[in-house]
Amino acid sequence: MAFDTAVSGLQSASAELGVIGNNIANSATTGFKTSRAEFSDLYASGLLGSGSNAIGRGVSLSAVSQQFTQGNISFTENSLDVAINGNGFFILNDSGTEVFTRAGQFGIDRDGFVVNNEGLRLQAFQSDTAGAILPSIGDLQLDTGLIEPQATTQAEIVSNLDSRESVPVTAWGGPFDAFATPPTAPTADMYNNSTSTTVFDSLGNPHILSTYYVKSATANQWQAYTLVDGVSTSGPETLQFDQAGALDPSGGVTSLTITGWAPLNSDGTPSGALAQNFTVDVSQTTQFGSNFAVSNINQNGFTSGQLRGVEIDPTGVVFAQYNNGQSRALGQVVLAGFSNTQGLQPQGGSIWTETFSSGPPTRNPAGDGGLGVLQSGALEDSNVEVTEQLVAMIVAQRNFQANAQVIQTEDAVTQAVINLR
Repeated sequence: MAFDTAVSGLQSASAELGVIGNNIANSATTGFKTSRAEFSDLYASGLLGSGSNAIGRGVSLSAVSQQFTQGNISFTENSLDVAINGNGFFILNDSGTEVFTRAGQFGIDRDGFVVNNEGLRLQAFQSDTAGAILPSIGDLQLDTGLIEPQATTQAEIVSNLDSRESVPVTAWGGPFDAFATPPTAPTADMYNNSTSTTVFDSLGNPHILSTYYVKSATANQWQAYTLVDGVSTSGPETLQFDQAGALDPSGGVTSLTITGWAPLNSDGTPSGALAQNFTVDVSQTTQFGSNFAVSNINQNGFTSGQLRGVEIDPTGVVFAQYNNGQSRALGQVVLAGFSNTQGLQPQGGSIWTETFSSGPPTRNPAGDGGLGVLQSGALEDSNVEVTEQLVAMIVAQRNFQANAQVIQTEDAVTQAVINLR
């Protein structure tokens, strides 16, 4: 009897040492969760149960329980390294099967998919071409090719025209054409002020939009003219101001309209881009008694762009940054939550799979549904506390030695009985 009891103790102590050894071996493994051996006692029982004076039959390993406490966050130089601060798991596509991990060491494969070290693809809510996040979940893929250019459809200029200005001495001429022979252009005595910005055609080629302001002989009134690449495109358009210096829509326009603009190359030949129309919003223009100044100028066109970098925000939205100054949401990392995380089945490679005990996963963006938030450029360390494991190792060693001593003692007692004469 005592032999069997002691052997069960040896086996349990050996199993605990195995668990401790595995914890220590993975103390530097990203996203690793420590385990502990849990034991239960054994009693012999019959049809009617065990007697009141039953002697235990030893111990058995009842479970190896995973401890899903938060690991420390360590920062890295890779923007695709992502740590979960709180509950949840990354979802990976393993040839059509969902698996789960806390290890956020991600990179890009040859096709632009975001993958872990085993080549499993990270799952995310997809986005449309405008960057809006959709409810469908799929592989997260970065567009490493050139993004299409966008032609300018609207621009905005916020400026102040100096009310103290005088009417120019020379009347505005035109139309002007920088590619004519000889070329023609406005002279400085024809206008009071001007400003320029870059606009883009349908091929992504940049062009210079110049706006000229000419004070009228009529009180509180200005004329505006536009040229693109030195070629007249619109004007005159009247800007009428009230006595407080604000633009008065009833007496003039609030935007300058360019219609049928045919983009040209730098030598004046057609660029091949589509003819386009766009407007320049000047509704915030003022006429105060201060120097001419432009406080804001922008437009919505851009040239083609190459992927320059990726940024992931705390909610998991993946922004691609391009060298043309644009950024676009490519998707949103989806996290999985479980009602019983200890029921997950470890598969190695810092991967867990769903089981009946864990329950099915819930899928939400980071920060929703009780899930943690994401930290880009960081990794979650193993939650193994090495000092604690070393102390547990000493205890397990003592347990092993004590059970071995029981066997030695039982052997001595048995030998004494055999030697009776």
